[in-house]
Amino acid sequence: MPPGSGFGSAGGVGGRAPVMPPQQPARPSDVVRPGIERPPAPSAVAAAPAPRPSETEHRTLIVGREIGLSGEITSCDRLVVEGSVEANLANCREIDIAESGLFKGTASIDDAEIRGRFEGTLIARQHLHIRSTGKVTATVSYAEVEIEPGGQLSGTVQVLSPGSTTSSTGSGSTGGGNTGGSAESPRLPR
Repeated sequence: MPPGSGFGSAGGVGGRAPVMPPQQPARPSDVVRPGIERPPAPSAVAAAPAPRPSETEHRTLIVGREIGLSGEITSCDRLVVEGSVEANLANCREIDIAESGLFKGTASIDDAEIRGRFEGTLIARQHLHIRSTGKVTATVSYAEVEIEPGGQLSGTVQVLSPGSTTSSTGSGSTGGGNTGGSAESPRLPR
């Protein structure tokens, strides 16, 4: 081997020790001391992922199947009921009651979609949608209502005036189930 090849008799071929790259001296911030946490490197802070839009825009409470919840629910954007809820619901925009779900109590919301059962007092400031499997037995106030064939609405029904949060204009009552149409124009027998 030619001289200066980096190998020698001190452990290598040719009598020289292998050449190692120079080591950097330890910086004070690299020294780990017990009980003292090291702050994250600046690049780690800058690379932190931004929160997903769904985490910051929607506050959703889901009550799963076979779960019971009772009490006061406030300040959620959306309530999904798959189990049983007995509560007063305020400051919530939407309620979605699944086929397996039951809500008993008072709810004042913007939009309601009922596929299960609702019992109590319901104020839907914008839209109430009762699906074919839904059953509402309540004092109901709404701005708009949509009832699919098979859906049932019974109790006291009031239409909200535009821009109102309380009931005002029409008042009516349905005795049994309303199978289709709307509370203002139920289907007539043929």
